[in-house]
Amino acid sequence: MDHTLELILRAQQGDEKAKNQLVNENMGLVWSLVRRFVGRGYELEDLFQIGSIGLLKSIDKFDLSFNVKFSTYAVPMIVGEIKRFLRDDGMLKVSRTLKETAYKARIVKEELVKEFNREPTISEIAAGLDMEVEEVAYALESSAEVESLNAVIYRGDGKPITLSEKIDESPAVQNGLIDKMMLTELIERLLPIERELITMRYFEDRTQTEIAEALHISQVQVSRIEKRILKKMKLMLD
Repeated sequence: MDHTLELILRAQQGDEKAKNQLVNENMGLVWSLVRRFVGRGYELEDLFQIGSIGLLKSIDKFDLSFNVKFSTYAVPMIVGEIKRFLRDDGMLKVSRTLKETAYKARIVKEELVKEFNREPTISEIAAGLDMEVEEVAYALESSAEVESLNAVIYRGDGKPITLSEKIDESPAVQNGLIDKMMLTELIERLLPIERELITMRYFEDRTQTEIAEALHISQVQVSRIEKRILKKMKLMLD
C-alpha cells in the first residue's frame, strides 16, 4: 500500500502517531495554500492553524476506496476551512437576511430530498419557500462552501459518483480544466443554478431537453446558458 494511504488508514483507526506524521508531511501544502490569503488582516500563523484543521478533517474523511491523491482531496478542504473562518469572522460579508434565506433553503432541500429521493432543483426549493428562484440562488451562492473533489454529485444504481471521477469523463470542451487541482473553485464561483445545469449536463449525462424540463425553461435557453457557463469557466483560467 502507498505510504500516505497506509498512514491515513492507521490514523483513521486511531493511531495518533500516524496522524501527526501525516500532518508534518503536509505542512508545506498547508503553507502554500495559506499564502494565498496574504493581506486579509490576519497573521499567516493564525491562518496556518485554521488550515491545519482542514488538513485534519481531510485525514479523517478521506475515503481510501477513491482513486484520487490525498493532496488533491485535501486542498479544497484546507482552503474551505480558511474561507469559512474568514466568512464567519466577518472578512467575507454576508448579510443576516441572506444567511437566513440560505438556512431556510437548506431545510427545505433536506425535506425535498426525503420526499423525492433525489436532489431537488433550485426551482423546487424556491417553490417550497415561495420565493423567486434568483433570490434563493443568490442566497445559496453567498453562503456557499468549497466542495471536495470527493463530494458525491450523483448516485447511479446505488453507487456514488464523485466529482473527481466525473472530471476525467468530461467532454473535449472541458479538457483545459481537467489538470487543474483547484477545479472545484471554478465550480464554486458559478451561480447555484449554473452549477446545477453543469452537474445535470456533464455529470448526470442528461440531454438539453431533459434539463429544460427540469428547470422549466426552453431547450434553446439551456443551450445558450451552457455555452455561456463554459466560456465563463475558461475565462476564469486565464
